[in-house]
Amino acid sequence: MKLRDLIAAAAFAAAGGAFAFHCPADMAKIDAALAKNPKLTDAQAAEVKKYRADGESLHKAGKHQESVDTLAKAMKILDVR
Repeated sequence: MKLRDLIAAAAFAAAGGAFAFHCPADMAKIDAALAKNPKLTDAQAAEVKKYRADGESLHKAGKHQESVDTLAKAMKILDVR
């Protein structure tokens, strides 16, 4: 019984990290904000698009914390929470 409990705990611990990141949700928020044609300078718009693309690339590479941090920069420019 103890071995089964240990295996279950290890599985939950390993899966917990994957579910803690919210990269796809942040990307969706950025996309929704951009779809509303926010009032941004050309430089700001370019920055947001770069951060959005970089965030997705980092997410796909498994670098989730870096992705979250990068997407947060785009969300800050867009004033999205």
